[in-house]
Amino acid sequence: MAALVAAAALAAVLSSCAPSTATGAAQGDDRTGRLRVWLFREVGNAPKAAVVDRAVAAFAREHRGVRVDVTYIPVETRAQRIKAAFNDPRSAPDVIEYGNTDTAAYVKDGGLADVTADFAAWPEAKDTDPAARRSVTVDGKVYGAPLFVGVRALYYRTDVFRDLGLRPPRTLAQLAETARRIHRERPELYGLVVGGSYTYGALPFVWANGGEIAEKKGRKYAATIDSAAAKRGISEYTALFGDHNCPPAKCAQLGGNATVEAFAAGKAAMAIGGDFSHRAVENGKAKGKYAVVPLPGVGDGSIAPAFSGGNNLGVLKSSSHRTLAVDLLRTLTGKRTQSGLFDAMGFLPTYTDVRREAARRQPYVEPFVRTLASGAAFVPVTPAWGAIDAGQVLPVMFQEIVSGRRSVDDAASAAAKKMNSAFRAAG
Repeated sequence: MAALVAAAALAAVLSSCAPSTATGAAQGDDRTGRLRVWLFREVGNAPKAAVVDRAVAAFAREHRGVRVDVTYIPVETRAQRIKAAFNDPRSAPDVIEYGNTDTAAYVKDGGLADVTADFAAWPEAKDTDPAARRSVTVDGKVYGAPLFVGVRALYYRTDVFRDLGLRPPRTLAQLAETARRIHRERPELYGLVVGGSYTYGALPFVWANGGEIAEKKGRKYAATIDSAAAKRGISEYTALFGDHNCPPAKCAQLGGNATVEAFAAGKAAMAIGGDFSHRAVENGKAKGKYAVVPLPGVGDGSIAPAFSGGNNLGVLKSSSHRTLAVDLLRTLTGKRTQSGLFDAMGFLPTYTDVRREAARRQPYVEPFVRTLASGAAFVPVTPAWGAIDAGQVLPVMFQEIVSGRRSVDDAASAAAKKMNSAFRAAG
């Protein structure tokens, strides 16, 4: 049933990926007037708004005759609102916030302005970390600026490890062994809570084993999730499901939020969580009884590549205030603003020097900074990824394996076929 639902979802998303009717670039480049900005509304948005207000005030002092109107839009309805904005310049903002996996789709829709030259001429941009820069780059051109980055690492219960005489695992094999031992000696706990719907918790296992989701051939992508290296990672992750650690009946449907919630509630000795999970854990039963280390890789002391998530800001191609919009983009994504957003919201800066300073002020950030420094990974930069993600292609693959419905070979092969269909449909 899960496979049928996912297939239907994938088909629906693919059918919605027809070329947009977005208009071309605006005529003119006004240097006065009103600039409109759409940012995502956060849970507890006031601290973010305060940082943005300070940045906008600084921008206004340097740009006389310019007014900036900021609107905070719900994340849940962003896709419909942004697509409508691409198609109706009269109601469109000049600058938008968007998820970094949406870059390629928005470029294909013709909505984002090419700011390659502006980015190259911006002195602060040289300190942007490579993974964040990749998230605004499509076919060698830059379509925005990174706002913050999110990355995952390994949370573990220090009291449980102390009582059982354990040390943080230094390899993925040790991670599995440690998880089994904890569950054996503390059966009320998941050793390592994992989720069949936790794509970005599972992919580090694929990347650590030398696998990739897909590879680019010319201008198109081809799935490689069924390669030998990728299947080693899939096997290593799905082997964590079972009565020895995290039973499929309880864990197959879990997503990332649910795994972090289980850890925060004291139901698991380990979890793969993000820097953005810190507050949730601090507010739970694990408070004061946990630490974080980078998720280990295959080799002793190595770090598994983590997905580099986060959000970007972009200038709409339809903006009639392009120069001003680019200047505002720099202000809102600049080092001072990103430092303020870290202090206010915990958003991890995309600049390597600002991130080091953030880790100095807040030591909990250090393992996430190390993870990024070791080399983060990203999903295929193509409009097809939105269809693949919405179609739950990878979660269905994991769930079919942990439920015993399909072997690793069969499930990976089926996932690769669905991915390739999406890649072909994206053009």
